[in-house]
Amino acid sequence: MTPATSLFTPVEADLQILADNLTQLVGNRHPILYAAAEHLFGAGGKRLRPAIVLLISRATMLEQDITPRHRRLAEITEMIHTASLVHDDVVDESNVRRGVPTVHSLFGNRIAVLAGDFLFAQSSWYLANLDNLDVVKLLSEVIMDLAAGEIQQGLNRFDTNLSTGTYLKKSYYKTASLIANSSKAAGLLSEVSPESAENLYNYGKHLGLAFQIVDDILDFTGSTDVLGKPAGSDLKSGNLTAPVLFALEEQPYLEVLIEREFAQAGDLDQALGLISDSQGIQRARELAAHHAKLAADHIATLESSESRQALINMTDYVLSRLF
Repeated sequence: MTPATSLFTPVEADLQILADNLTQLVGNRHPILYAAAEHLFGAGGKRLRPAIVLLISRATMLEQDITPRHRRLAEITEMIHTASLVHDDVVDESNVRRGVPTVHSLFGNRIAVLAGDFLFAQSSWYLANLDNLDVVKLLSEVIMDLAAGEIQQGLNRFDTNLSTGTYLKKSYYKTASLIANSSKAAGLLSEVSPESAENLYNYGKHLGLAFQIVDDILDFTGSTDVLGKPAGSDLKSGNLTAPVLFALEEQPYLEVLIEREFAQAGDLDQALGLISDSQGIQRARELAAHHAKLAADHIATLESSESRQALINMTDYVLSRLF
């Protein structure tokens, strides 16, 4: 599997500047929040989202260097993503992320919730200072979408009548909205045509959906070491994803196990076995591949460059995580 970081070669120096700036952006007026932010931004992660923003910035500014506003947009994107992770970890009661303790496990739920809120507020302030109303609208929508996705997921727990369309909508809110809207925002800062801006949005949307579907497949096929959580965690908590929804069409008894919320001994293992014996995982792979191809088609409309090629390769990388 190609490591994600090897795709980032055209923006390697940009990502180093981003890493240096992130903690400074939070500021050190609040020692606990600063410590929480330093812990988060120091925890690594692939920096996938800001890398996409920077690659799009370079792919749409071929004749000149990217601007400080492009760089700030990449930083804002990572701040919004990180804020959402802090809140997700509180909701999911996760003690570890990316191999390091989560903010709430170190500082408690109260500080974690406030740290997430603080990062959202800081990102909004820096966003307003870009002085581009269209970009402000796009990224503000992301913050609403993240909350809507989390709420929708909570309301749909153990709901075996969930449609694939509703699942994809929730996946868009939780994962694809940030990638889609920040991709389009990078194009707007480069002053691309409305048609190009729409292609950038669709690239991010379909890449984000493919990424989420792959994550949902890995919940069944990945090891605990790779996932950082036990396999089948989503299913156990009632979060029904693509492999489960497809398996339900073939395995009627799976519905019984889910609707009684795996209350009896062996229920979860039986459910995992039924999913494994179905075409659910294979059909989910095909769905991810479909969205990855759509993403590649949309980004291929840009003028040829090293950065554009990296964005196309990103669609292959997303699928390669399954193997």
